Amino acid sequence: MTTMTTCQREYGFLDKGYKSKVHMKKGQYISGFSVGILHLDDCWYPILPGNVANLSTYDFPVVLKVVPNCNQERIHAGDPTLVDDVIRAAKQFEAEGARVIVGACGFFGNFQEQVANAVDIPVFLSSVVQLPWIKTGLKSDQLVGMLTADSNGITPSLYKSCGIENPDYVVVKDLGRLPEFSAIIESRGSFDNDVVREEAVNAAKELVRDNPNIRAILLECSDLPPYAADIQRAVGLPVYDFITMIRWAHMATAQRPYHGFI
Repeated sequence: MTTMTTCQREYGFLDKGYKSKVHMKKGQYISGFSVGILHLDDCWYPILPGNVANLSTYDFPVVLKVVPNCNQERIHAGDPTLVDDVIRAAKQFEAEGARVIVGACGFFGNFQEQVANAVDIPVFLSSVVQLPWIKTGLKSDQLVGMLTADSNGITPSLYKSCGIENPDYVVVKDLGRLPEFSAIIESRGSFDNDVVREEAVNAAKELVRDNPNIRAILLECSDLPPYAADIQRAVGLPVYDFITMIRWAHMATAQRPYHGFI
C-alpha cells in the first residue's frame, strides 16, 4: 500500500469506476484543470476565440497566469532577465495543482529548457517544440513552413532551448510587418479581423508557392490559431499551432477512461 505525500498530484477521472478515496495536494486550492498557461503582461489588442488566451477556445478548463513585466519586446528578444519571473510563475502553477505548463507566446520558448529544469511537471512553453515531431511524419526531403509574428526572434538559441539542434527543414515567413497584423505587435488596441485573416492566409499561400516542398505548416504565434482552418483550406496541408500542442498536453495529463463494449 502506498501513501500519497503532500507533494504528489492526484491523477484520475472521477466516475463510478474510480477509487473512492481521493487526495488533494497541499497548497492546491482549486481543482478541475490540468493546463496552466503563462501569458504576457501589458498587451492591448482583441483576443479572439482560438487565441491561446481566450478561454472559449477550449472545451476543457484551463487557468491563465500573467508573468509580470513580460511584454512583447522583452519576450521576442528572449531577455535573459525575464527568466526568474517566468520560473517563479511556473512554480506557482506547480504549487497550485497544474499538471502541465504551456506558454501563450511562441517566444516563451527562449526559456523552455530553464523552466522545464525548474519544475517537476511537463513544460511546453512554445508551439515551436512541435517541430521535431512534425518533421518525423514527413519524408526526409520535405520541409515545414512556419508563420511567425517576428522572424528576428526565431534564433538559434530559441531553437536550441526547444530541443531543435538542426532547423534546416524549417522555412520561416514573417507576418509582423504586415499592415494589419502589425496591430498585434504594436498593441494598437484594435484590428480589422477580416484583413488579418486575409494577410495570414496570403502569407501561407506565398510560403507554399515559393517552397513547394513544404508539406506542413506550423503557426508559431499564439494569435494565429483563429485563422488555422482558413489557412488549411487555402494550402491543403496539415496545420499545427499552439492549440494542437495544448490539446495534446491536456489529454496526456487528464486521461479519461473509455466506455463501450466488445
